[in-house]
Amino acid sequence: MFQTRVEIPVSEFKISFEDNIMSLGSCFAENIGKKMKDVCFEADINPFGVLFNPVSICNSLEILLHDKIFTKEDIFEYKSLWQSFSHSSLFSDSTAEGCLSKINDRLNDARTFLGKANILLITFGTAWVFEDKKSGRVVSNCHKLPAGEFIRRRLTVEEIVADYTLLINKLQSVLPALTIIFSVSPVRHWKDGAHDNNISKSTLLLAIDELQTKLQKVHYFPAYEIQMDELRDYRFYAPDMLHPSDVAVDYIWNRFSETYFSRQTEALKKRLEQLKSDLTHRPMHPDSIEYVKFLDKTEKRREDLIHEFPFLLNRI
Repeated sequence: MFQTRVEIPVSEFKISFEDNIMSLGSCFAENIGKKMKDVCFEADINPFGVLFNPVSICNSLEILLHDKIFTKEDIFEYKSLWQSFSHSSLFSDSTAEGCLSKINDRLNDARTFLGKANILLITFGTAWVFEDKKSGRVVSNCHKLPAGEFIRRRLTVEEIVADYTLLINKLQSVLPALTIIFSVSPVRHWKDGAHDNNISKSTLLLAIDELQTKLQKVHYFPAYEIQMDELRDYRFYAPDMLHPSDVAVDYIWNRFSETYFSRQTEALKKRLEQLKSDLTHRPMHPDSIEYVKFLDKTEKRREDLIHEFPFLLNRI
């Protein structure tokens, strides 16, 4: 086998379909979160949009823990768009009211979900941050404002560990059953340069390792190592040669499943994957008797699954 396999011990901690999972962080957090939702896990993905650095993820969770509602003082207008330094451009709008509506509606939904969450997936992308010179705060997105308005610096291991020690203790005091799974995004931040990207990823890895050592219910999944070592060939990358390809994401998702899913969860996942595939099938001849029979059989399988697993009601 022309591959160096990353050995991952099977976790004693297991994820089931009855868990409530929130996923925050980089593009990889989106990928895994979407994979989970596609097979009917209860998941909330990036309520602030994609977040890359540990401070922005930490700040977002702090906001969710409190009753903060965003007002016009929390957003700004730039090039005819109202935007938030705490959110991605998905929340930008041509009016302040529209921007605030998107932000607060999503915030309310995410706050409700976090209140019942028992698993938190956090994916760090980079240790580099941008601080707004006016406020001194780390922004989640610069929204293409002039570079001169920010100070760019790299977080230290000590900063990340201190912030997340406080955050995790706070989260677990409110949500005693909460388990956190950290990962480092396999996406390379090439604009930082090869060396600075590696120093950044190393900083994140060292910080997570220390958090895992000193805190309870904290785990690490080696998505970064799988991409770098098992999938080091460029055929496992998207055309930009930086992001994992769909094949790579599928492979890492399968390794995640092997690590955290019980046999029963994995078996149900496979049944749901097949059902989802059949439900989205587009036939050449939709009016044929064969296709009508296929639809009837598929619907019967859906009903049987709901009868067997009542928690799937309204998910499929």
